[in-house]
Amino acid sequence: MDSKIRIGIIGSGGIAAAHARAYKEMPDVEIVAVADIIPGKADEFIQKLGLDQAAGFDDHNALLQLELDGVSVCTPNVAHHRTSIDALRAGKHVLVEKPLAVTLEQGVEMVQTAKQTGKMLTVGFQPRYDPNMKTVKDIVQTQLGDVYYIQTGGGRRRGMPQGTFINKELAGAGALADIGCYSLDLALNALDYPKPLTVSAFASNHFGTNPKYHPQADAFQVEDFGVALVRLEGDRVLNFKISWAMHMDSLGPTLFLGKDAGLKLTPAGKGPWSGVWDGGIGTIGLFHDINGQHVDTSIPVQSHSLNIFYEKVRDFVVAIKEDRPAPIPAEQILINQAIIDGILRSADLGREVDVNVPNV
Repeated sequence: MDSKIRIGIIGSGGIAAAHARAYKEMPDVEIVAVADIIPGKADEFIQKLGLDQAAGFDDHNALLQLELDGVSVCTPNVAHHRTSIDALRAGKHVLVEKPLAVTLEQGVEMVQTAKQTGKMLTVGFQPRYDPNMKTVKDIVQTQLGDVYYIQTGGGRRRGMPQGTFINKELAGAGALADIGCYSLDLALNALDYPKPLTVSAFASNHFGTNPKYHPQADAFQVEDFGVALVRLEGDRVLNFKISWAMHMDSLGPTLFLGKDAGLKLTPAGKGPWSGVWDGGIGTIGLFHDINGQHVDTSIPVQSHSLNIFYEKVRDFVVAIKEDRPAPIPAEQILINQAIIDGILRSADLGREVDVNVPNV
């Protein structure tokens, strides 16, 4: 495919701007159109980002009538489902921002539609493009032996967003969907995404609903903290915890305990928004015994100049050009979504629940 890849962007908020800036760096890509449900907002976005050749629409279906190769879905969470399905049915490949959807049922329909149409549905998990993540997966799969326990998640001391992120109808979930999905992907991807069986969980929003800590406390409807014990197939258990705000500096490292060795990871970053897996890896430690001696090895963290957000968007474009499968397939992230769905159900019911991931 020698001609330029023609891209449409649905949504015109901050994340859409990040997509647009990434596409603009690619000489083989043309941003053809932008759509936003708020009248005039797409045109403002086009002007602000210098997308002079792009057309603006108030209806994403009008955008989808154009000749496009791919679409970035950058809407609030609640609109991921409808816009992605419409784009797939219109014959476009789709890069949808995380989380996949608001509900598990929506995610299932999205994956089914991608399979029915033969179009790609990939999910925007940029931490996958940190080269250290590949190192972690290799260690987990080659040096630890059978992994029986995983601890992952993280917490921001103060890091609560506002607006659509805290509206239950628009976001579906709070910290679990916003930053928890990254932690789950880190752990599950390293294990080749085993299916969850049961979840026992607790969630709360003590900080978001308190005007002392949040300027929109009266409108805060989602969880700002969640913790869960997730049983996975293969006789494994996952201890997961996530927080937007807390009176603590950390919820601890990510751990993989195997029969032959253990792996300890800490996230990179400093400040009130650090401590979660939406950025890079800070440290990697390998722990095992050799001839009765405790051997603790610090694995060098690869420094890199990669813009992992750009790499995510670029991988989508290359997959279109080379007719490759989805870089981060939605059917994988459906398992991630099923766990979040199970956590919310378990926390609401106050008991353990079964998690069923439909075969799609």
